[in-house]
Amino acid sequence: MNLRRDIFQAIADPTRRAILLLVASQSMTAGAIAANFDTARPTVSKHLQILIECDLLEQEQNGREIYYHLNPEKIKELVDFIEPFRKLWDDRFNKLEEVMKKYQTKD
Repeated sequence: MNLRRDIFQAIADPTRRAILLLVASQSMTAGAIAANFDTARPTVSKHLQILIECDLLEQEQNGREIYYHLNPEKIKELVDFIEPFRKLWDDRFNKLEEVMKKYQTKD
């Protein structure tokens, strides 16, 4: 039985979020990604594997090298899920700001 990892547990880790930011602008090899961290390369490889299992990253073979890049469809799924929450909190903060302005002008 092949169980998929939870995408939110995957992005909860700061190293994995940093990896996603690194490969957001260009495809990179595992070695190039690992060079950005103070951890051992096998540790970075484990993070890469988790991101692949969540479909956040994709691999592409180019000669002997494997390049990692974002899976835009999965990132869009994640954004689409989070967007209603962002709107909800933006509305709440805007209302709070209006209330705060009323209290500030009463002084």
